[in-house]
Order: sequence, then C-alpha cells, then structure tokens
Amino acid sequence: MKRRHSPKGRTRGSRKSPATTPAATGSGRLRIIGGEFRRRLLPIINHPGLRPTPDRVRETLFNWLGSSTSGASVLDLCAGTGALGLEALSRGAARTQLVENDARVARALAGNLAALGISDERAWIITADALRFLAGTPQAFDVVFVDPPFRQGLAARCCAALANGWLADNAWVYVETENGLPLEVPENWILHREIRAGDSHGRLYYCCANHTPASDA
Repeated sequence: MKRRHSPKGRTRGSRKSPATTPAATGSGRLRIIGGEFRRRLLPIINHPGLRPTPDRVRETLFNWLGSSTSGASVLDLCAGTGALGLEALSRGAARTQLVENDARVARALAGNLAALGISDERAWIITADALRFLAGTPQAFDVVFVDPPFRQGLAARCCAALANGWLADNAWVYVETENGLPLEVPENWILHREIRAGDSHGRLYYCCANHTPASDA
C-alpha cells in the first residue's frame, strides 16, 4: 500500500478499505468509547510494549474533560495505538496531531485513521521521537495526552518540554505513567483528577495561565 511521507515525517493514511490496511493484521481490538465513532472496533498490531489506555480509564478521562475536546486542538504524544487521540477526534476535536516514534506502529495508526475516514487536514501523524519533536518550533494545543513507554523516565521530561510554548492558555494535560512513579510537573499545572488501573497511574492537569505558585513562608 502506498503512503506519502512529508519531509518532516508526516504519515498520511490512504483511503483503502480497513481489510487492506496494515493494521488489519493485528492481534487485538481498540474500541472507541463515545462520540461520532462510538463502538467502532479498530485492529491493534502485535508489537512489544504497545498498550492502549484501558476502556475504563479512557471513559473516565473523557468524562472529566467533558466538552473540552469539542473544537479543540489536540496533541497525542507517544501515540501508540492512538487510543486517546482517536477518542478525542470522535468527540469533536478540530485537529489532532499524533506523534509516534515507531514507523510500523505509525503506519498501523494511519490505517485506522483511514478506516474511520478522518481527513489528512483534521489528523496527521508525525513519525518522530517525542522529545525531539518537542525541541522543534512550538504550537499551542488545548488538550495534550502524554502516554510514554513506562520505566524510561520520559514523562517528566515531556511535561517540562511542553511548558516551552506548546500549551494554550488554560490547557488540559493528561499524563499516564507506571504506578508508584513520583511526577514533577510545571508549577502552574494544577492536578484536577487522577485514576489508577493495573500498572498505570493517570493524572489530569489543568494548566492555569494565571496561577501564581505560593511562595514559601
């Protein structure tokens, strides 16, 4: 199947049927929880360490976010299966950028975008390392998902990099890490809610533009 790649690593999905995409040879299924594509099942390729955010966690997260994804500009870092970015698109995100380092995983994700009929203007994939991507020219996003591979020390580094112009005023940032990992985030990020499931710990932060940290007495 032919795919076009931009010089910056943007991956576009073709409009072939789901049965002919690389993702169709996967070993599992991803279910969209709500919105336009509710109940759609998408294939997941068999790839080491590829772990979609569980249904229960996604449902809880998007209940917390409410209407915040509608019309939003979304960034899905370390996208993997794209479970979070695809859910945001289903719930009305205006545009979603998905960053995935592994080329094979990115191709499978492109196949699922094509299967849903999502246009290249509304969603696109950058095949790149998350930290290298964040070292580039920033653009402000309303909602950001940070779900890096566990036990590689990436979460805090991604959060610190996001503070360098990647967040719109009053943005939401969801960070998923392994259980038991202390997480340092920028001082103006306010923890809104958190959830634990299995080996994962999800935290949703509200990035308050006007928040001034209290000084030590």
